[in-house]
Amino acid sequence: MAAKHGRTAVVTGGAQGIGRRTAEVLSERGYRVAIIDLHAATETLNAITSRGAHATGYAGDIADEATVSRFARQVFDSFGQADVLVNNAGISLISPAEQTTASDYRRVMEVNLVAPFLLARAFGEKMLQAGAGSIVNVASVAGLLGISDRAAYNASKHGLIGLTRTLAAEWGGRGVRVNAVCPGWVKTEMDVADQAGGSYTDADITSRIPMARFATPDDIAKAIAFLADPEESGFINGQAIAVDGGWSSDGSWESLRLRKR
Repeated sequence: MAAKHGRTAVVTGGAQGIGRRTAEVLSERGYRVAIIDLHAATETLNAITSRGAHATGYAGDIADEATVSRFARQVFDSFGQADVLVNNAGISLISPAEQTTASDYRRVMEVNLVAPFLLARAFGEKMLQAGAGSIVNVASVAGLLGISDRAAYNASKHGLIGLTRTLAAEWGGRGVRVNAVCPGWVKTEMDVADQAGGSYTDADITSRIPMARFATPDDIAKAIAFLADPEESGFINGQAIAVDGGWSSDGSWESLRLRKR
């Protein structure tokens, strides 16, 4: 693929997992990358800059409006533009609905749904002025389906898909496309932490996925890069694309599914 010389991509949650690999893939495709995470994304930055590419990191809580405004100013001061925004940062919460506290529920919403709005508003304003840009929100199959013990997380991801479609409707005619990727289960640090609670095993997931494996961060990052690129996906707008190995398409019961392998 041709390098995107002079173009800038902003990636939230870039210190690990999907966010780290997305920052690396976009960098490999010629983007300058600005990363924000709650903590410094040192390893990601080192991996990118060691190859001679340009990346800058910021630390802060994206659920805080002042932090988002300051981050956007820093990016525009440094690069003069933002062509792509990847709203990847998110947190998980596995808890039965009747045991989920209001404060925990609100925190998930703040990080997974309010923060992407704040970032889309901050960077989208400049994209609209330029008449071009792409925003990719990292939702989840939990934004397409109900999954037990995840009331806050599921609601936040359903909301993120709704935000995606609404911004696409508002901004598509002004040159800014907004789409979402909906990963299934991905082998990341978040999965390790979730499994540590004992709520599921690898076999629970692989037996349910038609492709019989977890996604890798690279699987998701390449889908994000596709949606980011106007040359490859320039007429795709307002879509929630499942990158889940067929999880959300397969209505088979388990014995029928496994007989097909």
